[in-house]
Amino acid sequence: MPERVNYWGIPHNWGAPELYVYTIMFLAAFVMLFRFYRQASLWWKIGQPEARWDKLHLRLGRLIQYAIVQTKVLRQRYPGIMHVAIAWSYFVFFLGTALATIHDHFFEFLFGNTLIVYKFILDAFTIVFLVGAGMAIYRRYVQKPRRLTLEAGFTGSLTLITLIVLGGLFTESLRLAVEQPAWAWSSPAGWALAQLWIVTGASEATLTGWHLGVWVFHLLIVAITLITLPVSTLMHALTGPLNAFFSKLDTSFGALSPAKETPTGEPIYVSQLSDLSWKQLLDGDACTECGRCQEACPAFAAGTPLSPKKLILSIRDALHSNGSQLVGEAILPEALWACTTCGACIHECPVLIEHLDTIVDMRRHLVIEGDVDAELQDALTNLGRYGNSFGQSERMRARWSKGIEPKIKDAGKEPVEYLWFVGDYAAYSPTLTEITKKTAVVFQKVGLDFGILYKGENHSGNDVRRAGEEGLFEMLVEKNLKALERSEYQTIVTTDPHSYNALKNEYPANGNGKKPVLHYTELLDQLIASGELRFTKNLGYKVTYHDPCYLGRYNGIYDAPRRVIEATGCEIVEMPRCRDQAFCCGAGGGRIWMAEGEMSERPSEARIREAVELNAVTDFIVACPKDVTMYADAVKTTGNEAYIVVKDLIELVFEAM
Repeated sequence: MPERVNYWGIPHNWGAPELYVYTIMFLAAFVMLFRFYRQASLWWKIGQPEARWDKLHLRLGRLIQYAIVQTKVLRQRYPGIMHVAIAWSYFVFFLGTALATIHDHFFEFLFGNTLIVYKFILDAFTIVFLVGAGMAIYRRYVQKPRRLTLEAGFTGSLTLITLIVLGGLFTESLRLAVEQPAWAWSSPAGWALAQLWIVTGASEATLTGWHLGVWVFHLLIVAITLITLPVSTLMHALTGPLNAFFSKLDTSFGALSPAKETPTGEPIYVSQLSDLSWKQLLDGDACTECGRCQEACPAFAAGTPLSPKKLILSIRDALHSNGSQLVGEAILPEALWACTTCGACIHECPVLIEHLDTIVDMRRHLVIEGDVDAELQDALTNLGRYGNSFGQSERMRARWSKGIEPKIKDAGKEPVEYLWFVGDYAAYSPTLTEITKKTAVVFQKVGLDFGILYKGENHSGNDVRRAGEEGLFEMLVEKNLKALERSEYQTIVTTDPHSYNALKNEYPANGNGKKPVLHYTELLDQLIASGELRFTKNLGYKVTYHDPCYLGRYNGIYDAPRRVIEATGCEIVEMPRCRDQAFCCGAGGGRIWMAEGEMSERPSEARIREAVELNAVTDFIVACPKDVTMYADAVKTTGNEAYIVVKDLIELVFEAM
């Protein structure tokens, strides 16, 4: 065997065969790109235009963070390590191939210590890959998690990429068995395997022949993998990074995209494939089928027809099967209405698929068509007529404040520092009246200069928009903005995370500019830190805290509520699913206004059972009026009234004062 060979194991004096290699690899790469182009061209040929080319430097950063470093993949330990071991190995192999090509044809630099480091890194990542592949096999064939399906495509793709790595290892080992260079120790895996060939006593000519055969096989597998990549499960290796690059730059995802419009300004209500944007079609092709979204989805856990994974795959399947109609055929209305808009699917997706925008786009079509739950329709009618979902007069909005002395200021008539946007449930629900009053009393005891809008306040529209009623949302925003513009205040504070999200992320500038918006837990945390709020009683309760979706996942407020709870002298025992992985109560996205339908177990009930299993916890603390409603009912329906009590955080503060 000649002494010097290139990266592929081809002797430099072979001439023509070396040319054949690069010709074959070039043709395989060309076929791959051509096939990928044919697939990708469907996105912009069928989908609606959408601007996703802004701030390229930030998009490049997201590409590095999510596609290369793979921070979201690593959020789950076993599958994260498994996938990163495979992916990073191939990053290194690709870079190694590029460096070897440069060395062979442009600039020689792989010698001495550089060569030793180069060989060692490639060999080390060969082992890393094999470990990752072994973990993948064990996960699919032994662990068999419910969220994954065992399909032939996965088996074929894993087999191909494993054969590529083994082919490279065997080629290297046969070369080392013949050459036996002094630096062979720098390729420990290859050198260990070379001992096997040496022990066989095969002649140099025989080993050279074996080397040629393995190398040809290795080359063919690489070519086959490249050619089939755009139609295999490895497609996500191309579409995943693209999806990360073109994802939304606002990491809070608190602002929902408005309805798309035609060039003439007509709204587009998504019912068929061509109504989606090219980015939403890319979402379908980018799905890795990992099932993380499905595993985190409260609607799926409750046994509803919704699986965010299957919903996105339905778009992909329709795209590549010449399907056109989505809603009512590929995707059932029942699945769309089951969504609680908690955002867990978006938060968990490793390739940054935007499930929620697509679901709401389709809901808008259902609203226009009148395919709406009767209870939801009643709520929307009340919201349009009265500005609240309870169907109560606007004059009754502040009825809860009667008897509170001194009388709460009217922020529409006199200046205040804090404008308290109370929200529908806190204002109208009779079961929440005492909690709302306690909030006002706490504010007064602290000496807060605050007021409310009285009948000038309307529903914030957060859940109206997510239920698909964009026109009603815009009407509510307009009414609230007029009320805010008539008021003189410095900061908005609200006890409702849903209102908090809308006011903070979806309302345009109000008054004389964009005023700060605080959730009441943030305000209390600030008052405690400044010394304005002091407690005279140490409660000493053992409690757990539920992170509201629109406060936590949507807006990243996790620590302020916990600091307030601890300041009252309570010990917090965290739920197994907490902070950004907290499980939804099931009320969001208009679900609180809809009939529950058939469920194996309501999300709120599952959450209460989770809390009851915690050691010695007596109180379930929430920071959202809808959470109080949902969980207080769940405590009753699960028969746990003797074991745990649902309290709003303000009740702890009130008691500790």
